[in-house]
Amino acid sequence: MKKQNALIMATLSILVGTFSTLAQGGEAQPTKLGFSPGGSNEFVFDTGVLRGKLRAGGKSTGLSSVVDVASGLPLDRGEPGPGAPAFGLFSHYRVFSANHRYGTAAWDWPSEAKLAGDGSVEVRWPTAAERPFELQAVYRWAAPNILDVETRVEAKTDLARFESFLASYFAGDFTNSSVYVSRVPGGAGANGFMPAERSAGIWQVFPRDESVIPIIRDGRWKLEPHPLDWVVMPHLERPLGMRRSPVSGLTAVLMSPPKDCFALSTPYQEEPHNSMYLSLFGRDLRAGETARARARLVIGSRLSEAEMVRFYNEYR
Repeated sequence: MKKQNALIMATLSILVGTFSTLAQGGEAQPTKLGFSPGGSNEFVFDTGVLRGKLRAGGKSTGLSSVVDVASGLPLDRGEPGPGAPAFGLFSHYRVFSANHRYGTAAWDWPSEAKLAGDGSVEVRWPTAAERPFELQAVYRWAAPNILDVETRVEAKTDLARFESFLASYFAGDFTNSSVYVSRVPGGAGANGFMPAERSAGIWQVFPRDESVIPIIRDGRWKLEPHPLDWVVMPHLERPLGMRRSPVSGLTAVLMSPPKDCFALSTPYQEEPHNSMYLSLFGRDLRAGETARARARLVIGSRLSEAEMVRFYNEYR
């Protein structure tokens, strides 16, 4: 048994590299790897590495009050309050079809959630007259520092260029933002992580390829409130991006399979939103068709670019 436990802990150490699961006084022992009931339609988690809430106050705002256990430092912008918007991690924000947005955000839609026996949580947004589809999401811990989210949509009518915009808002010190592109400008034609510099524009979108740019520009982002003028950036090498705190070294790595994610977006570094977004699906759906898209969030400390790429390759 001792040998087995040692093997498990060694494997986790390899997964997170220099991650802060190692407290100064020794190894942090993870608790149950899953969610637990925390209130009405709210869930809590403590993986031994990360602690926080899912659906704080019973609202579909993703993960909030997320804390790195070893350091006690926050990772997200905190819980929504009266009159304040939701700022969580991996929350379902905008939902579109061709030149059409469904409401303001999925944050506001009525939803149901249930805890499964394996510790995962399934969220369901039922069909409504103004939303001719059913949306579902499953949140599941793959490791103490790795969260997987699978988003599913069942179309009740034909939906052109359907998109679910998955949003993450990080704590104020996560000012560094980079995206893995196929050709870094000025980088001798090589792929690599490209920082989101202010000189390129405020809101930057990195498309999978040329074929998806018409989706971004079909008018969906011109709708009130808060229309955005995205600056189209170099193509993605892979849907892989990171947000990092240069002070603590804590790093959030966001990723998705290429067929599931057609763009990755971020404001420039140090812009106050401290956000990153995955544009999921980006395809036509026929009435009665069900589709799914996956995304992963990895939390580490001072991860190298090579480590982040390795995490992605292991994910795929």
